Amino acid sequence: MRVIRYAELKAQPWLNGGGNTRVLDADAPGSDFGWRISIASIDQAGPFSALPGIDRVITLIEGEFLLLDVDGAEHGLEKYRPFRFSGDSAVSGEPVGSSTDLNVMTRRGAFQGFTTVLELSKKRPHPVFPGQWAVLLQGAATVSVPGPDGSAGEPVALARYDAVVGHGEQAPELSGRGFVAIISIDPAQT
Repeated sequence: MRVIRYAELKAQPWLNGGGNTRVLDADAPGSDFGWRISIASIDQAGPFSALPGIDRVITLIEGEFLLLDVDGAEHGLEKYRPFRFSGDSAVSGEPVGSSTDLNVMTRRGAFQGFTTVLELSKKRPHPVFPGQWAVLLQGAATVSVPGPDGSAGEPVALARYDAVVGHGEQAPELSGRGFVAIISIDPAQT
């Protein structure tokens, strides 16, 4: 089981210097990625970095509201509601107070990214399948890998913004109370 600890990630400046981000996972370092999952802090209004050839899904995960201007059209982002747009677009953001967002970026024609926010349950564990990541957004949760006989594995506690990477036949399972983002990265359909 692979758990990515948010507290251990180094903050990196945006390409345009307008904010910072922590990369949870990527298939390649730097700007040559095919896909990347990150969490960014936005403390002031300003432009987003241009990312030609990249499709983006942004989800406000902390803060009241984020107003995005995408190619001149305004889009209001509320907490936990994913929004898709092209990295080719001219984009600027205006947060109400400080805000934090979850970003899923995929290279167009190579990958497709999807984000869904779910409420966790203590009674019904949620599996994290291969090609998926689960990011704890709020609350308390544990993750375990069930044994081959279906018995519960040893639970590992998650902190806020920690990510679990799905893998193998025995998918890790999340239990707890709160909200989790389930991210899927799939090969692009040709």
